Amino acid sequence: MVPNGDHMTLGCCNHRKYMPVAKHLYSDHVIMETLQWILTHLVCHTCFKRHEKLHRCGQCKFAHYCDRTCQKDAWMNHKTECSAIKKRGVAPNENIRLAARILWRIEREGGGLTEGCLVSIDSLQNHVEHFGEEEKKELRMDLESFLEFWPPESKQFGMQYISHILGVINCNGFTLSDQRGLQAVGVGIFPNLCLVNHDCWPNCTVIFNNGNHEAVRSMFHTQMRIELRVLSKISVGEELTVSYIDFLNVSEDRKQQLKKQYYFDCTCEHCQKGIKDDLMLALKEGNEKPSQEVVKEVIQFSKETMKKVDKARSDGVYHEVVKLCRECLTRQEPVLGETNIYLLRILSILSEVLSYLQLFNEASGYSKQMVDGYLKLYHPKNAQLGMALMRAGVTHWHAGLIEAGHGMLCKAYAILLVTHGPTHPITKDLEAMRVQSEMELRMFQQNEFMYYQMREAALKNQKIQMMPEPTNEPSVGLFQKKQ
Repeated sequence: MVPNGDHMTLGCCNHRKYMPVAKHLYSDHVIMETLQWILTHLVCHTCFKRHEKLHRCGQCKFAHYCDRTCQKDAWMNHKTECSAIKKRGVAPNENIRLAARILWRIEREGGGLTEGCLVSIDSLQNHVEHFGEEEKKELRMDLESFLEFWPPESKQFGMQYISHILGVINCNGFTLSDQRGLQAVGVGIFPNLCLVNHDCWPNCTVIFNNGNHEAVRSMFHTQMRIELRVLSKISVGEELTVSYIDFLNVSEDRKQQLKKQYYFDCTCEHCQKGIKDDLMLALKEGNEKPSQEVVKEVIQFSKETMKKVDKARSDGVYHEVVKLCRECLTRQEPVLGETNIYLLRILSILSEVLSYLQLFNEASGYSKQMVDGYLKLYHPKNAQLGMALMRAGVTHWHAGLIEAGHGMLCKAYAILLVTHGPTHPITKDLEAMRVQSEMELRMFQQNEFMYYQMREAALKNQKIQMMPEPTNEPSVGLFQKKQ
């Protein structure tokens, strides 16, 4: 943890700023956020919580809320947007709505620094000058869509400034997740966070905390915020870094992804030295080493299978996903090592889908293989590692493997306490699971026969539930990139 009063460096492209840090996390309140269009009727537009029955805005018929409290909290940002959507008849995509919300806020409050903000949105990089022809074409289309949506009675901004805002969103938009952190539901802009540079092996992580909107009148009420959380002890003057992308790619692929999405060349130690690249491309150990031709064929087959799997997942044909993954594993296992990323990607999908189909015994074996590989690759305090351990632990619990499941839940809890903090909704969920599995483990150790008898009865009213429907997003990333 960082000692009180120490200073740490926040990096931002061509300049550096210093800030005093009093705690082990730094909070940046939401400057503006908006939901993905496809989820607008499933998630509250204020607290981003999923509800079966949401209350719809009576004017625009677009925004949905948990209750009157959430609707009232949203009114300042939604008021002008509500009128614009009602007049246009349909809402534009989330990037256009976010740009409009930012400009309405500038219209209300001006473009200067707000309280607690270290940098204004005017100062953020937009990288418009680095756009290729396809990106420039998309920008022109976004400009046309924005101008159709922007009301004539609102303050009029120049095309160059609107392009700047859209460019900032494209390069700096932060992915917002639902309260359980399992699905990306929107995009937001957090200027202070944009000061933090990238490292593939960072010393911090960024978590979106939805806050506790159910305790409005109590001391436990907290608002939505971005938390920059420290992963380990940081020295005085050391730069704070986060990873913009998932680490689970070889260094050359990560560098290409960062160059394409964020327009910079990664010079971190892991990319320069290719650290863990050998593990990510590991081959099966044994007396006979597979030939390069065989390895090339298996990797190509894996890539082609992933495309088919993505199509089957998007169509919701999960039994086809299972069939494709099993066929791929049959080709991979004699050739690829346990930490090979092509093998791990198939194991991740297969364990997730089998769990969703409630084939827990088979899913538990694949999830064990997956987390064993992840533990050798990821940073020991990586949030995605913690989430994978949690899912694997729940899968083992459902399979009746209480000892292994409890061990995974405990490891996951230790990681998420650091990456998410004790007040995050998902950490609270995990703590409840850990306590429940610990109680069941004690019962199992005292009388195994009685444990299984009681387990069968309890399954009709089980408490541990963590099996959401599989999506094409294997994990919630940090920074949103327009698709």
